Amino acid sequence: MKIIRWWILTILAAPALATESPPEISAARILAHTKMLASDEFEGRAPASAGEEKTVHYLVSELKKIGLQPGNPDGTYIQQVPMIGIISKAAANFAVGGTTITPVIINDYIALSRQQQPTIEVKDSPVVFVGYGVVAPEFGWDDFKDVDVRGKTVLILINDPPVREPTTGQLDEKIFGGKAMTYYGRWTYKYEIASARGAAACLIIHETGPAGYPFAVVGGSWGRENFDLASTNQKVQRVAVEGWLTLEATKKLLATAGQDFATLKAAAARRDFRPVAIAAHANFTINNTTRQVASKNVLALLPGADPQRRNEYLIYSAHWDAFGRNLALTGDQILNGAADNATAVGMLLELARAAATPSVSQPWPRSSLFFFPTAEEKGLLGSRYYAEHPLYPLSQTLANINLEPLDSNNAYGLTRDIEVVGNNPSTIDELGRAVAAEQGRVIRADTDAEKGYYYRSDHFEFAKVGVPAYFTRSGLDFIGQPEGYGLKLRADYLANDYHKVTDAVRSDWTMIGAAQNTVFLFEVGRRIATATTWPTWKPGTEFKSRRDAMLKK
Repeated sequence: MKIIRWWILTILAAPALATESPPEISAARILAHTKMLASDEFEGRAPASAGEEKTVHYLVSELKKIGLQPGNPDGTYIQQVPMIGIISKAAANFAVGGTTITPVIINDYIALSRQQQPTIEVKDSPVVFVGYGVVAPEFGWDDFKDVDVRGKTVLILINDPPVREPTTGQLDEKIFGGKAMTYYGRWTYKYEIASARGAAACLIIHETGPAGYPFAVVGGSWGRENFDLASTNQKVQRVAVEGWLTLEATKKLLATAGQDFATLKAAAARRDFRPVAIAAHANFTINNTTRQVASKNVLALLPGADPQRRNEYLIYSAHWDAFGRNLALTGDQILNGAADNATAVGMLLELARAAATPSVSQPWPRSSLFFFPTAEEKGLLGSRYYAEHPLYPLSQTLANINLEPLDSNNAYGLTRDIEVVGNNPSTIDELGRAVAAEQGRVIRADTDAEKGYYYRSDHFEFAKVGVPAYFTRSGLDFIGQPEGYGLKLRADYLANDYHKVTDAVRSDWTMIGAAQNTVFLFEVGRRIATATTWPTWKPGTEFKSRRDAMLKK
């Protein structure tokens, strides 16, 4: 099947609300883009590599073929993103009484420093367990209390404190979102709070369930060259040492110091928790090799047809980067990044083609920016750079719709559902529900809300500055497949392929599901671009005040 047609998608309901027939979207074209971008020729699409040069050339060439205008007002399809590449070689040990514990890098821990110095040393730093490391006045929560952690090494649990209702024992949805992760649970927040408190080092205790990925993913991502923006606009200097400690290594350290991990973790779930001094001192030496890195965001513009609304913008995004080559591996060394994120790039190219083709789509009154950011896998750096240096006013940016499948389900068949990540509380949700119903589908609530996927892709950088941001992933209820088929596909991908050399194009990929979801996202965007009102955050949403403040300027 090469073309996903509307009559195939309306399995259960007729398009009662649509004012324009959705476009024909080609699964074959999406698959062709995916195969090209995920081929060995593109060397894993690492920023600042030959793979980046090939990827950027391919994207610009395809956008020109589509007939889209350059997305940068300077007349190019490129936004330069100045970054710093950092390779950290770390050595660490813990002195516990007369015992020295020397964890093994990659196996037991990973550590780096984003301070741009050749050598960073932390010596004889007292170790303190600070629970979840959360300071949230709105929830009456402070894990640090009045304890001074300046110069100390803090051990922090991943995720949010699991606060339970006293009567039912269920997670309290009024505090830290219940099952859903808030930003307080993300590793980025942990390092931010440790930096603000003046800690010398911050080690996050890794647990596969709460983190949402095994420790091998941390080692594969952090154990190589890392990146940061050359200008980060940070008011607080980052903590000198950022790292992760495996659960097994943590338990060993604590037991040697006379502490029990399970007891400490249980105490950390209470509001009256106070930091616990561990009878241990940490020592780190990190040698940094740095380089200036010039990477690129790729952007194309479809101007709006209405002169009165042409200066209002909808942004679609899909990051182009993957992990390049890992020379430490034997055999296959190329992390092709097929599902993550070549499929989404292929979808966005096909969506852009449909939006720009007069015979397929009526001109939208507002402008659309098709945005392919760099360095998502390095910490959302390309999208963060755009949010800090927007090419079009953020106050005139209506919304961001971000494409990243989070699994390989997009590559397979049609589904009766589509999943909204983060249960995003903006009015875009209503548009999504209406479009899904017209496709004969339903919206599935975030099945992994506790893993905080909403804070882990490019749309979050737009949300942080107040722009309503919408993020979906492929469905689980596959037509013609037994119950549990979609969950098995997702689990297999996350366990075996996510951020690994095995994330490559499979012979049984059809991209029919990707085409189905591209139609969905096309239509959601079309309604944003044609509506009389702008999308808004709902009352009580943490991002609403940021949007309100932006629009008042």
